[in-house]
Amino acid sequence: MVISGASQSTIETPVLIVGGGPVGLALAGGLAARGVPCVLVEAQATGSEEPRAATLDVRSMEFMRRFGLTDAVRAAALPEELHNVLYCTSLSGFEIARLDKPPPSSSGSPERGVRIDLLHLVPILRDFAASHADTRLRFRWRLDSLKQRGDCVLAEISDIAALQRRTIAAQYVIDCTGSASPIRDAHGIRLEGRGPTDHYTQIYARIPGLAHHAEGQDTGETMFVDPSGIWRSLESIDGRGYYRFLIRGIEHWEHAEKIDSAAHLQEIAGSTIVHQVLSTARWQARDAVANRWREGNILLAGDAAHQFRPGTGAGLTLGLADAFDLAWKLEARLAGWATTGIVDSYVAERRPVAQGSLAQTEAIADVEKHERPYEFHPHIALDTPAGRAARKGLGAEIDLRHSRTKTPDGLSSAPVYAGSPIIAGDIARTIDAAAIHRPGVVPGARAPHARMQNGSSTLDIYGQGFVLLRLGQRAPEPGGIDRAFVHRGVPLTYRTIDDPAIASLHGCRLVLVRPDGHVAWRGDKPPDDPLAVVDRIRGAMM
Repeated sequence: MVISGASQSTIETPVLIVGGGPVGLALAGGLAARGVPCVLVEAQATGSEEPRAATLDVRSMEFMRRFGLTDAVRAAALPEELHNVLYCTSLSGFEIARLDKPPPSSSGSPERGVRIDLLHLVPILRDFAASHADTRLRFRWRLDSLKQRGDCVLAEISDIAALQRRTIAAQYVIDCTGSASPIRDAHGIRLEGRGPTDHYTQIYARIPGLAHHAEGQDTGETMFVDPSGIWRSLESIDGRGYYRFLIRGIEHWEHAEKIDSAAHLQEIAGSTIVHQVLSTARWQARDAVANRWREGNILLAGDAAHQFRPGTGAGLTLGLADAFDLAWKLEARLAGWATTGIVDSYVAERRPVAQGSLAQTEAIADVEKHERPYEFHPHIALDTPAGRAARKGLGAEIDLRHSRTKTPDGLSSAPVYAGSPIIAGDIARTIDAAAIHRPGVVPGARAPHARMQNGSSTLDIYGQGFVLLRLGQRAPEPGGIDRAFVHRGVPLTYRTIDDPAIASLHGCRLVLVRPDGHVAWRGDKPPDDPLAVVDRIRGAMM
């Protein structure tokens, strides 16, 4: 394929997003919903639609709620009755353990998590982004190079369909190209952590009637145990006969083209099964965070910035949070009421969260490293006293692991941005990377959910501009706060809520909430220096 060297006229845009996976599309939609034009380029024909199981936790679903996407996501999600995991020697062999893994939930949210494959999530996010006139999605456009010139980034693009070269001039470029990011590598940004931690080969297949091999009971995920351990699994993608068969091990990864899928599927089923292989892919797992997330006006998001092994649920959850955090901060900067410090705060807030998740993931991995020997037993699949004892022991160990590692609250990904440079608070200014959501109002934390008289959630108030809550029947007037926001041109609305229960939940009479729903400031009376508060939250005091 030869692409003409003649560049078309330069395309100008405030934001260029490189990568059409879920994070890039979520960012495009989030910007468009805020009135920020953007261009998204993706080398593939429709974006990244490779089947890959994903869990959207409560916080992720709150993001979907903000943009009216929850109904579409739930309709495409895996049925809740398939949120379970079966450990067995084969579908016609011995059951070792069966775990229920209900969707993430929390009493502190109106939403509930779901399990949805990217095959179904990506089109929802693509339609969301494409529904806005100011969003230009350009598929089969490949990024060739980036050059920064002052406050402008010039991107050289190959228009694969038209066989032409194009130039895009953007104020900001967001790298959403994923784990193998060429942008990250081109700018000498390193991944810090562990990896590759494992190698996986995935076979996507349609297997009609597979549930009959498991006595008519289908499961969301089945882990197969043999004398070599647990190295194969089968996941339902849609609950209707579409599966992902996952094989772990570098020896299979290196020779993926030689894998006999029919033989493997026959082994795990215990008999010959009818199936149709649709595609095969392979990938390496890592637990790592990029050492830098910003190079001038180029910023990293999603897997380009952080990567986590499968099963942690951290990758997509953190990536979507990156996207929606960037959306409001880029809007603030491009609208002119925030300084460049608001963009710096993206790294200051989001990178410690990823580092905290990395530390937790590594700690769990260290524990599992010592437990894996329990998975290996030469008689595990035999109907003998030794085999029965091995299965009983492994089943007990699996139950113990599950009880120890399950997340008790679906809001664990809602961080407290303690130490953030754009939070004006009454707490110690030390970044606590491991801090998570907890009840009450803390500067930097996600504002709490409460049901209002009309049935909506207090979370529904937030999203566009800052919101000042006046809580209780004797809440003070905004006074100097209102004037300070007007003086700096920062968008502010205020809402009076006199419900005693909601006022008690917030713990003070004035709460200032950011566009992302995190508390920027709180108090029982207006601050002594309202302009200082406004300057901090708009990044002017970094």
